[in-house]
Amino acid sequence: MKQLVALDLFTVGIGPSSSHTVGPMRAAKIFATELAESGHLPGLHRIQITLFGSLGATGAGHGTTNALVAGLAGQEANTCDPTAVLTAWPDALAAGWWRVLGQSIRVASEDLVFMPKKRLAKHSNALLFEAFTPDGSRLLERTYYSVGGGFVEGDEPGAINVAEVPYPFASAAELLDLCESTDLTIAQIVRANSVAQLGDEAVSAKLRSVWAAMVACVEAGLDTHGVLPGYLKVHRRAATMAAKLADREAELQPLGELANEWLQAYAIAVNEENAAGMRVVTAPTNGAAGIIPAVGYYARRFKNVTDGRLAEDYLLTAAAIGSLYKMNASISGAEAGCQGEVGSACSMAAGALTAVLGGTPRQIENAAEIAMEHNLGLTCDPVGGFVQLPCIERNAIAAGTALAATRLALNGDGSHKISLDVVIETMRQTGRDMSHKYKETSIGGLAVNVIEC
Repeated sequence: MKQLVALDLFTVGIGPSSSHTVGPMRAAKIFATELAESGHLPGLHRIQITLFGSLGATGAGHGTTNALVAGLAGQEANTCDPTAVLTAWPDALAAGWWRVLGQSIRVASEDLVFMPKKRLAKHSNALLFEAFTPDGSRLLERTYYSVGGGFVEGDEPGAINVAEVPYPFASAAELLDLCESTDLTIAQIVRANSVAQLGDEAVSAKLRSVWAAMVACVEAGLDTHGVLPGYLKVHRRAATMAAKLADREAELQPLGELANEWLQAYAIAVNEENAAGMRVVTAPTNGAAGIIPAVGYYARRFKNVTDGRLAEDYLLTAAAIGSLYKMNASISGAEAGCQGEVGSACSMAAGALTAVLGGTPRQIENAAEIAMEHNLGLTCDPVGGFVQLPCIERNAIAAGTALAATRLALNGDGSHKISLDVVIETMRQTGRDMSHKYKETSIGGLAVNVIEC
């Protein structure tokens, strides 16, 4: 049986959004590559890109315009220079041209079309690419959907990376049954599946690189002052928080007295890096990128969990839980609201922390369920279309919720009335019923009630 590659939920990229930045960059590169492979580049005169739904509503604030320029040029989110991408679109307009792989073509502001009120049937995050000859004939036309977490699909099904695995599961109940029948942990099952898909060496390398990138992002955010991009002029505060906590910590014993405050600082540090468009790990999205690194960094410092266990057991367990949300509900804010992003990440972090603190598979499932249960109905309403307010603080609060869920689960025996599968299905239904105003469109909630100045 085939299975979603769970580790695909963790990708090293750039901020501020996996669905609005990383996904569109990938889509643009896919389109440019097809142009080249089909022999159309010599006759290319103009490209027009139309952004529908949520992408049309908040794409500018989420860095979509810049990402498209970088993607057409052949850049990838995990290797590009984040600082160069930050101004890619205005730089292209000022120059009057943009690059499609190795070829330069003229560009104007009308080559990007925003249609926020039109939602395509398959997904709210839709992009239409059209390439034209000098006489206006269409060379190539493709529609892509940025479905959350940096995943991109076309109109044809099957774009999700899947492979044959030894331990397939499509629900938390099936995963728990596998743990009982094989006497393997959740992390061991996901590792075996990942090795079958990618190979042992590649799995180990990816886990190490992802955890190292998470650590680097936390530490960069704790060491950076300044103002975040955009007219909201939001000041970074993680570095100031860290300095104050370090001063207080010098006067306190034991060391863990300020652990909860540090946890919040770690989450804010990551999401400030994300909001600044810097290097982050999609986990499982960029809008929720601070939760899993923050909880892991907390475990590293205050629970003496080693980097090796965090790279392996912590990330693998989180990936198992995240894959259930991806398969059975959604991790897209444009589809499910912020419960799909922050809620999923909170659930992943809670289960993963429970695992590295010695929890059983049923306690892990319980922690993941508790965490999502108390994020149900969470809206996605970014002020001004920026991944800043309330997104940054929301990650800090969710990191604390993940820790609380872990404590509740570890103080029980794993038995509970509401299963993770039930909560995931409830989240899916809630997202389906939620008004589009509260799904990453910035036309409802805080986005219209906060004065943007």
